[in-house]
Amino acid sequence: MKPADLDYARAPRPAVIFGCLMPAPWLGAAAGLLLALGPSAGLPDRYAPLALAVAHVLALGMLLPVMIGALFQMMPVIARVDVRGMPWVAPLVALAGAGTALALGLGFVDGVRAGFRIAALAGAPFFAIAGCLLWLSGRRVRRIDATTRTLAGIGGALLATVLCGGALAALFGGLLGGLGQVSPSTLLAIHVSWGLGGWLAALVAGVATTVLPMFWQTPRPPGRLERCLPAVLWVLLIVDGATRLGMPDLAPIAAVPWLLVVVVIAGCGLVGVLRARRRHDPSWILWPVAWASGLLAALLAALTPWLDATWPLAWWIGTLALVGGGVLPVTAMLGKIVPFLVWLHLRRLLPPRARVPVMQQVIVPSRQRLQALVLLAAYVQCLALPWAPAWLAISGGITFAVANAWLGVQLLAALRCLRTVLKQGGLPPRADMAGSV
Repeated sequence: MKPADLDYARAPRPAVIFGCLMPAPWLGAAAGLLLALGPSAGLPDRYAPLALAVAHVLALGMLLPVMIGALFQMMPVIARVDVRGMPWVAPLVALAGAGTALALGLGFVDGVRAGFRIAALAGAPFFAIAGCLLWLSGRRVRRIDATTRTLAGIGGALLATVLCGGALAALFGGLLGGLGQVSPSTLLAIHVSWGLGGWLAALVAGVATTVLPMFWQTPRPPGRLERCLPAVLWVLLIVDGATRLGMPDLAPIAAVPWLLVVVVIAGCGLVGVLRARRRHDPSWILWPVAWASGLLAALLAALTPWLDATWPLAWWIGTLALVGGGVLPVTAMLGKIVPFLVWLHLRRLLPPRARVPVMQQVIVPSRQRLQALVLLAAYVQCLALPWAPAWLAISGGITFAVANAWLGVQLLAALRCLRTVLKQGGLPPRADMAGSV
């Protein structure tokens, strides 16, 4: 199957995309500091107030703006479809993510019910609008490969996640008297499954089928698997949700099929990145760890009913999925996509003969490599947290904050490079070319 061609002439203005991407590392750093300095009581329980607060700062403050910003870029470039309303929504994405995460953090950690109300009345409607815009744009996408099929339906996955999350926030904030026949635990399970499976896993997998061959020269996934993405995953998630609502006793069994699909996707992704030609790339190491994390998270979740209940499975699954399957690939993509966008926009805005910096000059590879290693060190500490919650929450949180702040500094350096080269009208001629200029 031939992948969709890329039309860079339709790329949005740099400010539109960078406004979504640039704040993300700093929210990741805030999540790390929250883990280090927040009340560690209850850790590593998945329902510990600090665990819930940190998870939502990562999901809403760091990952969601990057993923929506990437969609605003990919819709016109890959699918040749503009997202109507994007100029009005894009400047508010990072602010809405950070504000909603802060409100939920206050609700979880300090028990401030107003935080849940703000999330339900402001955050959820905003991201529901973003989901609707993506879904409406997706209806005009010509489905050619796994990436374009993912772009066509990803707005629906975001809507399912946001609507369930908004209903839970309204319930916790006292805006809803009850959910009728639906228990909060059922709604929470659907929210988590669509957030991690329908939104995060589907988008990472769908985008990776284009991004990994493009930047890391990996082989494309097997044709049969690519033709099944992401429809099989979404259909099984719909069945899972319907089973939880209609036959809750069968819910653990109904979740197994879509989890096994994630295992297959992650397994194929792991094999693909291990066969990449550009394994010397500074951020390549994050991809095999990310695919292995997704595989292990889905496998543990599928086997949970049969594993020892005393194991901290929920903490491991959440960390593997959110940090391993979310933060790691998003960090790797930021380290490649931001320099690429800087190079692309300089090439478009400067005269044809002007000299522009190559991607390795926008962000220094050696610094990217060290930042990736620091992030992996933080990830290992987070996974090991159940054995020493008080100490590892502090050391892992601080290391995670340092890694993300370092990424933020590198992205700011890329933005400064863009502005400097634009102001100068291009880089100075090379010394070896001085005689011919």
